[in-house]
Amino acid sequence: MHALLSAFAPIWLLTAIGYAVGRSSLLGAQAEAVLGRFVFHVAMPAALFTMVSGARLNTFANSSMVAFAAGTALVCGLGFLASGRLFGRGTADRAIGSMASGYVNSANLGIPVAVQVLGDASFVAQIILFQVLLVSPVILTLLDSGTGTGTEAEAEAEAGTGTKPGFGRAVVFRRMLTMPVRNPIIMASLLGVAVSALGLRLPHVLAHSCDLLGAAAVPTALITLGLSLNARPTADDSPEPPQRTARPVRAEVVVAVALKTLVQPLIALAVGGPLLHLPEHQLLAVVLCSALPTAQNAFIYAQQYGLDTRVARNAVVASTVVSMAMLSVATWALGTTGS
Repeated sequence: MHALLSAFAPIWLLTAIGYAVGRSSLLGAQAEAVLGRFVFHVAMPAALFTMVSGARLNTFANSSMVAFAAGTALVCGLGFLASGRLFGRGTADRAIGSMASGYVNSANLGIPVAVQVLGDASFVAQIILFQVLLVSPVILTLLDSGTGTGTEAEAEAEAGTGTKPGFGRAVVFRRMLTMPVRNPIIMASLLGVAVSALGLRLPHVLAHSCDLLGAAAVPTALITLGLSLNARPTADDSPEPPQRTARPVRAEVVVAVALKTLVQPLIALAVGGPLLHLPEHQLLAVVLCSALPTAQNAFIYAQQYGLDTRVARNAVVASTVVSMAMLSVATWALGTTGS
């Protein structure tokens, strides 16, 4: 329990600092938007590039990752369906619901938890690669196609009168093909893959600069999350009266948190145990990492794509609280075999 408290405390503390800063208006009215753009366009790409470029890309093809990936895929799919079928969300908001349900906080929580409980963080490194290189591109593609920023304007400009049949689809398809170039997170990840695959070593000055810049991603994202807790519903993000929207949003958060902290580790347990017969230590690692809370990336993505951030924000906060109990249960039930 002490190890879990030590891992979770910085998240709560930085979020609380962000909330206090927001309450005092110390950074001004635009602080949340500016810091969010900084994380999404600058700090997070630097962190991902550093992480991927220094990793061995062949390390995450193993049975443990199959079990974790199965849980992630199924829960993300359930979150996507629930957001649409139960709560009437569009494609972009469904993508955020999917991410809130199955995208784990692998870096700033997964690493310390794995070190304390398992005695080794190597599996977390594989999870980071899996989420960055496989899960994130799918989520971002859904966000891009769901929001369609600039699609109509581009279609009208290139079509002249806008009467060319099917031109809108061509523009959407072109935007999807060019998204890796336009999206800083995917671009940074692909550059990291290229550097790793080619066995290149960055000059010390450049590598150190990326390390320093990337180190700002997590604390700034948590400060931004805290700032967002001061937000009040507006005409843009709450088209219906608050008394009518509060209950559906709470229900959506409850579903996302239940999927994240309960269903995902149970699926990982079922796949890793009866199906794949993983050794005890590997099974504990898979279930433990699957029970990690929602990553703050879900909130940052929702914010940067101009979506309603309440579900992502509240899911991050609530799952962080609930996850601590679930991690304790998983450790007690499966036993700590790490040394």
